[in-house]
Amino acid sequence: MYQTVSGHFKPFDRDLLPGQAAELRIIAIDGTRERLVLKADQVIEAPNWTPDGNWLIFNAGGQLWRIPVDASAGPTLIDTGGIDRLNNDHVLSPDGQTIYASNGDGHLYAIPVSGGTPRKISNDHDTPFHYYLHGISPDGKTLAYVAVEGSGDEKRINIFTIPAKGGADTRLSDIDKPNDGPEYTPDGQWIFFNSERNAEHPGHAQIFRMRTDGSGVEQLTDDERVNWFPHVSPDGQWVVYLSYPPQTLGHPANKEIILRRMRTDGSQQADVAAFFGGQGTINVNSWAPDSRHFAYVTYPLA
Repeated sequence: MYQTVSGHFKPFDRDLLPGQAAELRIIAIDGTRERLVLKADQVIEAPNWTPDGNWLIFNAGGQLWRIPVDASAGPTLIDTGGIDRLNNDHVLSPDGQTIYASNGDGHLYAIPVSGGTPRKISNDHDTPFHYYLHGISPDGKTLAYVAVEGSGDEKRINIFTIPAKGGADTRLSDIDKPNDGPEYTPDGQWIFFNSERNAEHPGHAQIFRMRTDGSGVEQLTDDERVNWFPHVSPDGQWVVYLSYPPQTLGHPANKEIILRRMRTDGSQQADVAAFFGGQGTINVNSWAPDSRHFAYVTYPLA
């Protein structure tokens, strides 16, 4: 069983290509038991799996939606209190009660998972500083994000943390090559991320990890492909990441991409699935609580 919707979401920043669809899917870590949950004729992105295992939360049209994992009903809107420029950077608190999300105004907000008034978390800065959320610590107290600092030739993209209740920003990286996708391991000892810090040419991002204070940086992938958005399973045993073709710049949509898996030390790298996708496919952690399945979005062409 799966759901199909047409014209269901508000227009937003990105449209599908003519004849293209967006498909929210589930797959096992070994590439088996793939299942379609939702098919749409508009862009849907970035599923989170709720800790109770019952729902997938995703974004579409600048809003947040949820759908039962078993596709027994169609998608329903989560009330975000007028914050309606939400992008594909959102995480769930460990208790499943709060959604932390990035908005188009460059700030972070906390929103009850059942819907309600958003609470601004991020700080105002005197110079350009745009927040993009990616991770939450296992105790729910700290958020990990990337900030786009400055503009033009002075733009830098580095990793920071901030208390989930609000407070001072803490810088974890300070380099002139892009970083993205910082995400905590379930034991709270590491932050996984992708970076071009060792790239010999622009765009050649690989997967790294570092201690939660920014020390002890280790590179985990080293291949010709462009690797993004590492997501660690709840049991801490596996990492799934998005692998783009060589020479890709950034993390664009509409590419022939591969979902890959590896152990947290970088060993046992293997393909899980290959399809047309990219931006929006797994921008956020989409693991099931059982650590055996995860959700993602494909964008097949007719």
